[in-house]
Amino acid sequence: MQRVQALRPLLPKGHVTYYKDQLLITKGEKQFLFDSNGKKYLDFFGGIVTVSVGHCHPKINAALTEQAQKLWHTTSIYHTEPIYEYAEKLLSKFPSKLNSVFFVNSGSEANDLALALARNYTGRFDVISMRNGYHGMTQTVLGATNLGNWKPVFPHGFNIFKSLNADPYRGIFGGSNCRDSPIQVKNRKCDCKPGSCQASDKYIEQFDDMLLHDFSHSSGPAAFLIESIQGVGGTVQYPHGYLKKSYESVQKRGGLAIADEVQTGFGRLGSHFWGFESQDALPDMVTMAKGIGNGFPLGAVVTSKEIADSFNKSLYFNTYGGNPLASVVGKAVLEVIEEEKLQENSAVVGDYFLKQLAAIDDATIGDVRGKGLMIGVELIDEQGKPLAAAKTAAIFEDTKNQGLLIGKGGIHGNVLRIKPPMCITKKDVDFAVDIIAKSIKQYK
Repeated sequence: MQRVQALRPLLPKGHVTYYKDQLLITKGEKQFLFDSNGKKYLDFFGGIVTVSVGHCHPKINAALTEQAQKLWHTTSIYHTEPIYEYAEKLLSKFPSKLNSVFFVNSGSEANDLALALARNYTGRFDVISMRNGYHGMTQTVLGATNLGNWKPVFPHGFNIFKSLNADPYRGIFGGSNCRDSPIQVKNRKCDCKPGSCQASDKYIEQFDDMLLHDFSHSSGPAAFLIESIQGVGGTVQYPHGYLKKSYESVQKRGGLAIADEVQTGFGRLGSHFWGFESQDALPDMVTMAKGIGNGFPLGAVVTSKEIADSFNKSLYFNTYGGNPLASVVGKAVLEVIEEEKLQENSAVVGDYFLKQLAAIDDATIGDVRGKGLMIGVELIDEQGKPLAAAKTAAIFEDTKNQGLLIGKGGIHGNVLRIKPPMCITKKDVDFAVDIIAKSIKQYK
C-alpha cells in the first residue's frame, strides 16, 4: 500500500477513490474481495454494478484463456467466429424488432453511439433526457447526464432537453403504490384504483407538455434517452407505466426511445431480463455495458436493422468493438446467467433483501427502494432532508470497516447504492443488513 500511495500522484486528482482509509484490492472470488492485508470483504457494489456473475468466474476465465491462446484482435475488417456467435446469443434475449447489434467498449460509448444513430436516422438533432439521470462521460453524452456534480465547465451535449424526474419519493407527484417493488414510499398516499397510477399520469402530462412547447408541431426530438431505473442518481424507480407512455409519446412524433440498460440489464431486476420489459415498454434502441462483460471492457447498442442500416450513409468503424476476447467473455456471461439461474436468484434474494432493509427500525432511513438486486437506501435527517454529507460518509466508512462494500449516489450523496453480483445468498444479505443497521445507529 505504501508504494501505491507513493505512486498516487501519477494519476489525476479527478481519479476518485472511495473511503478515507483507502483500500488496495488484490483478489476477487465470487461475491468477495480481498485487500492487500488479506482482509475479506463482501462486495455489494460489484465494481459499480459491473461484476454481474461473480469475480473471476471460472467459466469466464476459461473462455477468455482459451481464446487468448488463439486470437486476440483483428478489428471488424475481417470476419471472426466469436462476434457472430455472441451476436446471435445476445439478440436472442430481445424482442424480434431489435435484431441488430453494434459492439463497443463501455456504457458511455454505447450511449454516444445511440444518440448518433438516432440523429442520423431521424435527421433531427434535439434529444430529451431526464433530470437526475446519468448516461456517461463523453462530451456528447454529458449533456444527457443531469447531475450537477458530474458536469464540467466546458460546453457539452448541445440540444439536449431535460424532462421532469418522475420520482415517487422526492418528486412533485407520488403515491403509496407507485413502484414495481415490494417496498413502497412511506410518506405519500393515493387513492389509485388497480391498474391505474395518478402520479404516472401527471408526470406524463408534464412530459407531453414539454413536447408541445419545446418542439414544433410538425416535428419532435430525435430521441428520448432514459435509464430504466436511475443508477447514479440514487436508484430512482418511476411510477407504473411511465416508460411505456413516455416512449409512445416520443415515438408518435417520429422520435426514438432509447433504453439505457447499462445498470439494469442482464437479469438484475429479477422479474425480467431487461428493465424496460418490467414496464411493458418497447424501445427502439437499447444500450448496455457493465454487467455485460462481468468486468471485461464491453458494451453494445441493440436496435432494429432499419435504424442500424442508416449508418450506411457514411462509414462506421470501431477498432475494438466485438473483438474475439470480448465476444467470448460476453457469451460466457450469458451462459452463466442461464446455467446458474442468476436472474431467478436476483428475484428471490432481492425481494428478501428489500424487505429486510425496510424492517430496519431507524428514522434515518427515509426510503428503501428498488427491484431485484438493484437497491437504494436513502438516508435523511430529522427534517426529512438528505442526511449531511459528513454523517453519510461516516456510515459509509464504517460499513467498509465491518467488511461490507457498498456504493453511494444521488445528487446529495445520501443514497446507499447496493448492486451486488447476482450470485449472492440470503446469508450474505443477513450479514449486510446487520452491518448497515449497526452503522446507521452508530453514526446518525
